[in-house]
Amino acid sequence: MTTNDILRSLRYMLEINNPKIVEICQLGGRKVSQNDIQNFLKEDEDKDFLICPDEVLGHFLDGLIFLKRGQDKERPPAPIETPVTNNQVLKKLRVAFQLQEDDLLHLLKSSGIEMGKSELSALLRKKDHRNYRPCGDQVLRKLLKGLTQKLHSEK
Repeated sequence: MTTNDILRSLRYMLEINNPKIVEICQLGGRKVSQNDIQNFLKEDEDKDFLICPDEVLGHFLDGLIFLKRGQDKERPPAPIETPVTNNQVLKKLRVAFQLQEDDLLHLLKSSGIEMGKSELSALLRKKDHRNYRPCGDQVLRKLLKGLTQKLHSEK
């Protein structure tokens, strides 16, 4: 998935507006203008469309963690790893929404993907681990769909 697609999905999932995205990015340590956010969210064919940099998405995800769980002022924020991979998005969403393995498996199953614990564990490992497996676009898309359904049904 592209960074723009992920940002669009997260905006829809969280039901937030552009100023809130700017605020969350600032929580994560990155200043970004509302105009840039607006252009990141436009369709790819639009003349004002901008590709969302990996750094912006990374800071947004970190800001989301701080928004949902709070920020430890004693620990310096971790540097943003670029490029932002689907695996990193998966991990950061897991932390932000305090999801356990069973929660992730349930969200994926509710969206049509059957996955075992070992398969999921491989997606959550560090890249240099021998059992690491890259997270495909379809898995991330289905997870975002399942999480969106869960959050929207709770309201």
